[in-house]
Amino acid sequence: MKQFNKICLIISAVAAVLLLTGIVMQNASLYKPAAIATAVFFAIGLGSVPSLKGYQYTAWIIAAVVAGMVFPEAFKNWGGVNLRDKTLILVIIQLVMFGMGTHMSLKDFSGLASTGKGVLVGLFCHFSIMPLMGLLLTKVFHFEPEIAAGIILIGSCSSGLASNVMVYLAKANLVLSVIVTAMATLVAPLLTPLLMKTLAGTLIEIRFVDMMMEIIKIVLVPIGAALLHDFLKRASAEQKKKVYLLAAISAVWILTIVFVLQKIVIDHGLVQSMNLSGFFAGAVIAGLVYHWLSLRFPKLDSMMPLISMFGIIYFTTVTTAAGRENLMKVGVLLFIASVIHNAAGYFFGYWLSRLFGMDKNSSRTIAFEVGLQNGGMASGIAGSMGKLGTVGLAPAVFSPWMNISGSLLANYWRRRAPQPPEGGERNAT
Repeated sequence: MKQFNKICLIISAVAAVLLLTGIVMQNASLYKPAAIATAVFFAIGLGSVPSLKGYQYTAWIIAAVVAGMVFPEAFKNWGGVNLRDKTLILVIIQLVMFGMGTHMSLKDFSGLASTGKGVLVGLFCHFSIMPLMGLLLTKVFHFEPEIAAGIILIGSCSSGLASNVMVYLAKANLVLSVIVTAMATLVAPLLTPLLMKTLAGTLIEIRFVDMMMEIIKIVLVPIGAALLHDFLKRASAEQKKKVYLLAAISAVWILTIVFVLQKIVIDHGLVQSMNLSGFFAGAVIAGLVYHWLSLRFPKLDSMMPLISMFGIIYFTTVTTAAGRENLMKVGVLLFIASVIHNAAGYFFGYWLSRLFGMDKNSSRTIAFEVGLQNGGMASGIAGSMGKLGTVGLAPAVFSPWMNISGSLLANYWRRRAPQPPEGGERNAT
């Protein structure tokens, strides 16, 4: 495999030469495919360089951006299927979140009592610094309303697994990171639409309840299914029987909704509640089916990050293709805004935590929790609004950069571990 990666790296270099030749000759039929070949083979080839292997995911994201920019029409419809279809977007984002959930555990919540102060500081910093910084950036850069709303949206989402990975690489407080991520995910259905309504309500129409319902479907339902799988790993025979019974009831409830209630219930609020209950019922069945599959195919859990990665690449490609014209106009400014937004999250997250009396390791953890956002969640919300090409642009630009900056910062801090003072301050929260 390593030999194959090296060959891809060589092909990438050759393609880069063709890319430059095509640009000089102004030959689009040469430089367009060469651009994609350079990006894709470089992403594969990075696997042969141990010191750069950690950037392979980011390289794939960049390849997705290149593909969307060079051949936008190729990523809008496939075989008559609209790649930005809301239902398709919802299914893929649920797969992404389910993949993320399979790497969470019910045990993650058990440390809540011992990290209470750290969690409160983390949540406060996360849901204040990034949304307000996003609002400030929209005032400075004067983007069009829907693009500006996307900046506030990426700042108002919860953190994701990226922050856990960076905290692990930096050797900071991983327990605190996992709990803050889990709690931020749980409160996101309430706080994200609240912040969007408050800060971006003058830019685009925000339907609070509708957005809250969408976030529950996007985040809580798939993660709930994944946590059910985690529960079944250690469940007793009696507990499993109860889950089987619950799954049977859920199946009956879904059939009742599909064949009976959908035809007679017309009130909008009741329809929303009914659909949401159907999603939760589906989560029970999905969690049970996935658990059964994981017993038959033990490597399934290890494959889920790849599925999540595919989902993020899909969103990046489709979003870039849909918003290519806007990116051509404001892409550079949007990138600068994303760099500032991300850096402000690290800076204020760290120093506010120090101000609240957190130790250096925990403050570094909060910095990652604030500076790194759940780009998949933001893209999913933008997709559910039917605004991937505008509201979805900021998440598409922010996500690749945060992975690059996060990796650099994690490696920097890893080499500069704080000296624990007498009394064991290091992981005190």
